[in-house]
Amino acid sequence: MSWSARSGVALGCRARPIVDMSYSRHFLDFQGSAIPSAMKKLVVTRLSPNFREAVALRRGVPVPLPGDGDLLVRNRFVGINASDINYSAGRYDASVKPPFDIGFEGVGDVVALGLSASADYTVGQAVAYVKAGSFAEYTVVPAKQAVPLPSVKPEFLTLMVSGATAYISLKELGELSEGQKVLVTAAAGGTGQFAVQLAKKAKCHVIGTCSSDEKGGFLKSIGCDRAINYKTESIESVLRKDYPEGVDVVYESVGGKMFDLAVNSLATKGRLIVIGFITGYQNPTGLSPIKAEVLPAKLLKKSASIRGFFLNHYFSEYKMALKHLLKMYEKGELVCEVDLGDMSPEGKFTGLESVFRAVDYMYMGKNIGKIVVELPHSVNSKL
Repeated sequence: MSWSARSGVALGCRARPIVDMSYSRHFLDFQGSAIPSAMKKLVVTRLSPNFREAVALRRGVPVPLPGDGDLLVRNRFVGINASDINYSAGRYDASVKPPFDIGFEGVGDVVALGLSASADYTVGQAVAYVKAGSFAEYTVVPAKQAVPLPSVKPEFLTLMVSGATAYISLKELGELSEGQKVLVTAAAGGTGQFAVQLAKKAKCHVIGTCSSDEKGGFLKSIGCDRAINYKTESIESVLRKDYPEGVDVVYESVGGKMFDLAVNSLATKGRLIVIGFITGYQNPTGLSPIKAEVLPAKLLKKSASIRGFFLNHYFSEYKMALKHLLKMYEKGELVCEVDLGDMSPEGKFTGLESVFRAVDYMYMGKNIGKIVVELPHSVNSKL
């Protein structure tokens, strides 16, 4: 057969369109196994702050395809955040109706990508990202939102939301200066650990609250000057006795009675940064009651202020903050404590099924550092 016959232009046949197969080489698993056609993911099926009631594990879901500017990331580690139950309760966007994806952040490998995205990324590259839908085996991430990493490690995940929240809020709202007193509530948690360390780097005196002696020991190991185990000591008594002039900054994520106590503990011109109020999230309203009626008088009396911080409003600062945090970690200047659930009743958090346990573990207040779930993949997995 002649070349022209083989190419389909002879014998009156219509010319076959040329298919550009260069894209297909991107769509390969870098370890040699095919990307499966189906996967597992968590989906919010009804709105509720009760994570187990709100969320279902779906199997046999088609693996999404990346668009021109996208990466397909095989998630290896996903982060648990207190606000996961705010998201499952529909508190972030009232217009979004179930079913919808959940999970704020992930770390994994690029296994496929679009043509434009291939200008900056390659298959096999380690990346982290902050984007709704990380509680899945595979997630499509716009290349512009991805953060390239030297390797896939859970420690990098601690910086994405928890580290960045502490870094940006203290920098923009804390007005830290040498010798100031900084109180960090839930100090041994995912974001508290960074607030402690960053305040110490600003040469402040740091007080941290926690719920066990083990957590207190961890706080001392990362430089906290005074750890208060509220199960064995009264925070109010310690602050009144040891810090009669008050504290200059409070990094507050607990809410309710702790918030009231923090307001009362502010020094003249003190700043209270609200990054959350975890004690309220499980309530139907998402709020924990505070003594709001006396708040204006208390702030006026001290020329004090309360400042709210929501990471989504500070994305202009995000890349710079993350770059600085990554550099600090790589130089050994920052502890990124990860809790993979080894000490939890049923052991390590492995697989999407264990996200439910991991959320429970957070609300039992058991974690030291950032709670992370590992999603293992065997090289030739066919899901």
